Amino acid sequence: MNLSAKTQSNNKLFNQLRYQLEILEIHNDKLARLLCKIIPSHCPFERTVTFLGRILFRIPPLCKLNPLYEEIVGLRFKCLTFLADECGEDVTKYC
Repeated sequence: MNLSAKTQSNNKLFNQLRYQLEILEIHNDKLARLLCKIIPSHCPFERTVTFLGRILFRIPPLCKLNPLYEEIVGLRFKCLTFLADECGEDVTKYC
């Protein structure tokens, strides 16, 4: 399998995963709460490294390198919306 065929295969896989995440509907409040707890509200990899009060370097948010980042954040938003609109729950604890 050459590199071009492998890349096309990966694109098909990611496109299928993106599609599945986009059409997923949330109808279970326990699942929605779980997903809101599991999916972080901001990128956990962003860091500023300091030493003796001086900034040595900054690690940028690497989450955007994830090919499914937008869809996962969208899924978290769907869960928050479901909990707020359908269940009447206060979602500020997930932010």
